[in-house]
Amino acid sequence: MKELCFPFDSKSILRNKRELKRQLLSDGSSRIKKNIAVLGGSTADHIISMLRLFLLNSGIEPHFYKSEYNKFYEDAVFGSPELDSFSPDIIYIHTTSRNLTLIPDSPAMTEEEVHNRLNEQYGMFTQVWESLRKRFSCPIIQNNFELPLFRRTGSFDGWAVSGQAAFINRMNVLFSDYARQHQNFFINDINYLSSAIGLEKWHDTDAWYLYKYAMSTAVIPDLAYSIANIVKSIYGRNKKVIDLDLDNTLWGGVIGDDGVEGIEIGPETPVGQSHSEFQEFIRGYKDYGVLLAVCSKNDEENALLGLKHPDCTLRPEDFVSIKANWDSKDRNILESADELGLLPESFVFIDDNPAECAMVSGQIPQAAVIELSTVGEAMYALSRGGYFEVTSLSGDDLRRTEMYAANAKRAAQAKSFSSYKDYLLSLEMYAVITDFEPVHRQRITQLTNKSNQFNLTTKRFTENEIEEISESKGYIRLCGRLADKFGDNGIVSVVIGRCEGDTAHIDLWLMSCRVLKRDMELAMLDELVRQCRENGISRIVGYYYKTPKNSMVAGLYESFGFTKTSESENGDTVWTLGVEGYTAKNEVIKIQRR
Repeated sequence: MKELCFPFDSKSILRNKRELKRQLLSDGSSRIKKNIAVLGGSTADHIISMLRLFLLNSGIEPHFYKSEYNKFYEDAVFGSPELDSFSPDIIYIHTTSRNLTLIPDSPAMTEEEVHNRLNEQYGMFTQVWESLRKRFSCPIIQNNFELPLFRRTGSFDGWAVSGQAAFINRMNVLFSDYARQHQNFFINDINYLSSAIGLEKWHDTDAWYLYKYAMSTAVIPDLAYSIANIVKSIYGRNKKVIDLDLDNTLWGGVIGDDGVEGIEIGPETPVGQSHSEFQEFIRGYKDYGVLLAVCSKNDEENALLGLKHPDCTLRPEDFVSIKANWDSKDRNILESADELGLLPESFVFIDDNPAECAMVSGQIPQAAVIELSTVGEAMYALSRGGYFEVTSLSGDDLRRTEMYAANAKRAAQAKSFSSYKDYLLSLEMYAVITDFEPVHRQRITQLTNKSNQFNLTTKRFTENEIEEISESKGYIRLCGRLADKFGDNGIVSVVIGRCEGDTAHIDLWLMSCRVLKRDMELAMLDELVRQCRENGISRIVGYYYKTPKNSMVAGLYESFGFTKTSESENGDTVWTLGVEGYTAKNEVIKIQRR
């Protein structure tokens, strides 16, 4: 829903929230359901209603628990039967500077006294977090703190021993340190958010006195959007590709008219400087594993000449797909998505032409579209849009562009073989299939939340849940890594078999789409059957839960030789395979086991 995409009209959303909710719930979308506990240090009603809208728009249907007013500490530390029975999937702690009860109140306080207060205040929050971690194996989202609008002593307040702003800044550093040291703990950065919006707009004393809202009601959609970005990132709802126009986007001017020597890029002109900064900004996303692509109405030769300009930061090898032709841009985006094995909704398209933006937005409504009127506005929209919110960062993320570039080499080699099996053998593939080793649990969790197409049950797991499964004797767990002569694809497949008596129930079977048609699924099946035999399992039961995105695996079990035992009206199916007499199916991948 475009009304809920950044930049949005906060007043309109607040005014029309009921109608927006009705439209979202009636649009027929398939959404994952999650329980979210909101433990508030101030009134949180509007925050919850706004958060619901943004999460629904991201494919998540939330059910909320709300603590009583300013009872976040009591609920967390002393427990609550209602919270326990709610069994949250995520806990959001909504506290602000209003909840800092030990903030310095006298200029006569010594450095030691302020330090003791800081530690005591921080200790109160760590007690909250540790109590929740012991009772619930779920992610925790915690606000840091906004600066006050009022300062008695001007800039002195930001650095003095007893300065309130100085105290808040030090508290924010302690919160950041804790987040880095504890998994599944995330900071919602309202210190940045309030600064970006402006403290004068953020703070509203009347809203506090009348309703106990710790910020202006006008900025509550911004706050809720920030929280929603963290939640959707946890559940793998991020975008994956930035698809970029070239002329007047990555450089100034039109290369087809001006020639490579006439485009503006580099330090010589203000326009050139702005586009250089934009390229450097985009290049930084690649370093975090975001894929970059080109979608330009241009001759390919001209496009490549522009990208090879000596002042260009982005080079042709930085892009996993370059579509420079005279086809419609929505068609090029769809072709890029198909070639990369991704859904069109994974794309963020950036173009300076309003007509092209409108065309892509109309034809591919799932994709995000940013109109570049100025470089600064585009960078702000891209960063505030929350398309690439980071909640986990694995080694595979950092090597994603390299992996997709290797896929392009594989595709090129495939064209020289008449036999597909000969092509697969030529790749010299080998797979390492292991249990869920601790070093891989973050990547395994990430895959369970990101993989939608080759995912038979589409069940989602937190890192704590994966850890519990890893330590249980009641499961067969497979984690598959695939490599070949072109490079290492990283961890690409995960299988979880829940053992009950002589039967293994497949709770999860997924694979990254970047290794489709490489027979990795056969290697995983062979290993699953082998381990079932070792553990006295004689029957495997597989489940396919139909979603709008996983139709490609509807017939997977049948191709494996399973027998269908039931089918529901909505297309869900159950399949059974007897282990006795099974013959290994993988013929092209060498297996290493640990």
